[in-house]
Amino acid sequence: MTIRRLLAASSLALVLSAGLAHAQQAPIALERVEAAVATGAPKVVAWRRDIHANPELGFAETRTAALVAEHLRALGMEVRTGVGKTGVVGILRGGRPGRTVALRTDMDALPVLEATGLPFASTATGTYMGATVPVAHACGHDAHIAMLMGAAEVLAGMKADIPGTIVFIFQPAEEGAPPGEPKGGAALMIEEGALENPRPDAIFGLHVVPGRPGTVFYRPQGFMAASDRIDIVLHGRQTHGAWPWKGVDVIAVSAQIIQTINTLTARTIDPTTTPTVFTIATVDAGVRYNIIPDEAKLSGTLRTFDIAQRDDLVRRAGVAIDNVAETFGATAEFSVRQNAALVYNNEELSAWLAPVLTEAAGAGNVNAAVPPTTVAEDFSYLSQVVPGVFYHLGGSKDGVDPATSPPNHSPGFDVNESILPLGVKTHVLSALRFLERPTP
Repeated sequence: MTIRRLLAASSLALVLSAGLAHAQQAPIALERVEAAVATGAPKVVAWRRDIHANPELGFAETRTAALVAEHLRALGMEVRTGVGKTGVVGILRGGRPGRTVALRTDMDALPVLEATGLPFASTATGTYMGATVPVAHACGHDAHIAMLMGAAEVLAGMKADIPGTIVFIFQPAEEGAPPGEPKGGAALMIEEGALENPRPDAIFGLHVVPGRPGTVFYRPQGFMAASDRIDIVLHGRQTHGAWPWKGVDVIAVSAQIIQTINTLTARTIDPTTTPTVFTIATVDAGVRYNIIPDEAKLSGTLRTFDIAQRDDLVRRAGVAIDNVAETFGATAEFSVRQNAALVYNNEELSAWLAPVLTEAAGAGNVNAAVPPTTVAEDFSYLSQVVPGVFYHLGGSKDGVDPATSPPNHSPGFDVNESILPLGVKTHVLSALRFLERPTP
């Protein structure tokens, strides 16, 4: 655990352990929250569909950011734009003094060709790595934005009764720093003061994933994996495809490296103790069927939950890649860049949040002890600075087995719109109940 995380955890402990020194006003009733959420539900659906039809890639979310900023200003909030290029921060100061809590969402889409068949499906394109690509909200960020916009409206309507301040963070580039950018959205927003003036005492965030609609699930401590981007460049010697012995075959080297990495991970790490995934996802080499090229580029992702184990695996992978390349007479360049740290849910805050989420979702619909997941989230950087909890909402279609639902990042991924009010409600209640806790 880092010193920064230890300090954040210590600060949270002081906040959460505060005694009943002062009498508190009665909490805002659940019925009042539910009525406000129901009233705003049609707007949330409309926002989600509009955003879904107009997706934007990381650090290009100009239309989305403008929509968000206009909405927050209309609610009477203090609004900062351009935080982390296209990020938006809204500040709602309650009518009574108290702590500060932050709610965060992400805004970027992906270079994916949508295949949902929705009447509001995306036909948008964007530029990625110098090429024109289809763009779609294939990860559910459209729903995330709409839910937090809805929560902002509900909470703004209760401003006079809120004991404290709520910070709304609409973050760009959650899917990682675009090519040429040194930092992704969360890290850049932190650097540019998103968590300062005021500084939150806690932060909460959510993500839609395949799961029974209406359910909420997470775990304390390590919940979502740390994510590293892997890049390998191989240099050989070009030759005719019929005379491979006259060159250095980077295609054969690529195949051997992929198999070596797969075996290295599967045969040297116990997956029951620390889940680890090392995937080579792209291979770029050659222009003609009968020419062996002189260069091949591979990229992939490494997902881990243990820092020491991750460092050792990266070291051993580098040695193995160099050895394979040398065996064939090629050379290799191996680089690793972190896209997201481990999503670490504060233990004390996780335990406190479970009954709040149950209040929102109903008995039997919250699981606060699910296994860790190898997908990643750069919310991790925010919760390194401020104690936080990140949780998932089940968003599969009614009657569809979550195990067979199209996964996030796939062309068929879609969100069950019936869960949008629940996401609004979990945002609202996590903020309210945190601020309503007794203070010294």
